[in-house]
Amino acid sequence: MRFPIDPELLRPASSGTLGQGRALPAEAYASAEVLAWETQHFYEAGWVCLGRADDLSEPGDQRAYRVGREGVLVVRGSDGTLRGFYNTCRHRGHELLGPGERRSLRAIKCPYHAWVYRLDGTLGAAPRFGDVEGFRTQDYPLIDARVEIWRGWLFVNASGDAPGIADAIGNLEEVVAPWEPERLYVGAAHHYEVEANWKTITEHYHGFSHRPSIHPELSAVTQPTPDANAPHDGLWVGGSMALQDFAQTMSLTGASAGARIRGLSDAQAREVTYVGLFPNLLLSLHPDYVMTHRIEPLEPGRTRVECQWLFPPEAREVEGFSPAYATEFWDITNREDGVRAFMAMVARGYLDGRATTPPQVDGSEARAGR
Repeated sequence: MRFPIDPELLRPASSGTLGQGRALPAEAYASAEVLAWETQHFYEAGWVCLGRADDLSEPGDQRAYRVGREGVLVVRGSDGTLRGFYNTCRHRGHELLGPGERRSLRAIKCPYHAWVYRLDGTLGAAPRFGDVEGFRTQDYPLIDARVEIWRGWLFVNASGDAPGIADAIGNLEEVVAPWEPERLYVGAAHHYEVEANWKTITEHYHGFSHRPSIHPELSAVTQPTPDANAPHDGLWVGGSMALQDFAQTMSLTGASAGARIRGLSDAQAREVTYVGLFPNLLLSLHPDYVMTHRIEPLEPGRTRVECQWLFPPEAREVEGFSPAYATEFWDITNREDGVRAFMAMVARGYLDGRATTPPQVDGSEARAGR
């Protein structure tokens, strides 16, 4: 297998030990060739989050996505099922819908030669082919793409050959389950284009030593040091930070203007949990909302980030409720701007040709902030 980076430069970064581990080499962040390799082996070959499944809520809703070199069309069928197809017509390979575009129709229509597909992907009509000998519409359905829904988020495996999504999620399911994100609704969303490599964004998300100097608002409402990284057996890393005694949640004042998420224990309602699901979904689990960052690499030094805030339906019943108490706090923090386990996972991915479960980081070292 061709390595994207000299294996000898990767071995120090692949260590799960904080004291012996080193950062990824510079080309991991600056090389277009490395990004192309990551796109194929991490994004196309893995389970990539496309957003919320509720973005396609009604039968006939359609949206096109670009995942690396592949185009995927996701459609809500007449039976309410979400289905994925490769975004190419079976006639001449024309795109069915432009990447990032959406529409709502009772059929899927190619704009080139007007082939029409049903919402389940079967071909319904092929103009001027009715008299072609041997042509049968049932022989030309759209090609299925693997899509899955986990806790309200929509995922796709563009290569079609990744292990099941349950392997990637692992015991993150147990961590996230009490927040019931599938029943939450998107109350607000911001979009950022960051002049940084996609891995740098994730590393800063998992890091904490920079917070007192870079994020004073964040440091004011949480304890100065995090708990150790949580044990993990999927493609994720993360852990929790305790709120300050006075704080109900993470906001500029520490006060909540929403509703506590049902089902959380008192201990869970006194902390914030940060996890990153490889390669592109970051989850922040708060007592009264869930914040997500969805990452899309554009260039080695440029990344698009979609930030969403999800609230429980009970928040709508709070008099004068507005998501601003959460969005203002995090918009400030986002603009100001677990590392070891994440770096080790990436480095080992370069060596193995695919992402694998990251190593456990020694908790005593993590608490020491090294």
